[in-house]
Amino acid sequence: MTVAIGRRVAQWRVRRRMTQQVFADRIGRSKSWVDKVERGVRTLDKFSLIQQVADVLRVDPTELLGGDRTPPPSHTAPASGVDAVRAALARYDVFAADPPRPPSDPEDVSRRVEHAWSTYRHGDHPRLLRTLPDLLDAARRLPAARPGHGIRPLTQAYQVTAHTLVKVGEPDLAWLAADRALATAGTDRLLAASAAVPLAQALRGLGQHRLAMTAAITAAHQVATAHQVATAAGRHPPPHRQPVYGTLLLQAAYAAASCGDTAAVAELIRQAADLAGQAGDDPDPGTASFGPAAVECARVSTAVELGDAADAAGRHPAIVRCDGWLRLPAEHRAAYLIDVTRAYLDLGDLVAAGGTLVEADRVAPAEVRCRPASRTVVAEVARSGPGSAGVARLATALGLTH
Repeated sequence: MTVAIGRRVAQWRVRRRMTQQVFADRIGRSKSWVDKVERGVRTLDKFSLIQQVADVLRVDPTELLGGDRTPPPSHTAPASGVDAVRAALARYDVFAADPPRPPSDPEDVSRRVEHAWSTYRHGDHPRLLRTLPDLLDAARRLPAARPGHGIRPLTQAYQVTAHTLVKVGEPDLAWLAADRALATAGTDRLLAASAAVPLAQALRGLGQHRLAMTAAITAAHQVATAHQVATAAGRHPPPHRQPVYGTLLLQAAYAAASCGDTAAVAELIRQAADLAGQAGDDPDPGTASFGPAAVECARVSTAVELGDAADAAGRHPAIVRCDGWLRLPAEHRAAYLIDVTRAYLDLGDLVAAGGTLVEADRVAPAEVRCRPASRTVVAEVARSGPGSAGVARLATALGLTH
């Protein structure tokens, strides 16, 4: 028997021990509105609204849509992969009774960290999950063997772990990894600021959008202050300082959009655009690429989040034609295309939504097939009416058809 979406909202609200009033406050609606949705008097007919409700309830939105959440293992991030990363993060070798393992080779660990970033940029999240536990173990043995050394590769290992966990819908675990990255970075302000990027992403995944915005802005200001101090002292700032600063501004803008703060979004993106003009399209993996193309993608994604689907759809064609588009990582491009799909869904343009979704799957399949939010978009496009053969094949592969 099919359960109406309002009924599912009610079931998950109760499971999360929220009253109708508390739930209403968290999504910015009235208690009466919530009651009508749960009774089926009002319909959740916009994908952006379904996503917002799912975020507050901390569930995969396909739970609300009635989709099957158990697609074939080859198309999702294996649960065993997440469990192995969780076990690696929970391992405290300082308490181990066994003899300590031999120290890691610093050059080997650095190469493995670089490979992990490359895998992340290509959006191959399942493969990365399989390699992260051993990478974390090896990276942690660097400073253990030589105190004060190996901090950068260990911080970056935690950082790429946090980024990956956000992608596969594990924001709690991502927050832990990002927090470890910040703690490990210590007094290296630029390294700590870079680690604040996945921290902000994890907080957004937990629905803590104000905290995410505060964390990103605070880290950005620390980068700017360090830049001013270095310049005043006649020193050359590190080459990636501006890209890290700009990426943090964009993270703050994404969080502001989730809060509905249009003015803050506009100002943060304006600042990021000014920096992007100076930085170019930077390939630094720690900032997931920053430059004019990344800023324009953020304009579209934040417009979608703010409910301005028409503006997002209008800006999109120019972005995929700009010089920096193909220089963005595959992961970044696919995630952006999912946001554009959301815009077309809200406009009711199913043809464009289907085409953009299939393109995202071509660019980085795991970005579409592993992320809970992306799978929700696939389910919504598939259920909205007759679509392309590509959408049908994708939905079937993910087990989202009945």
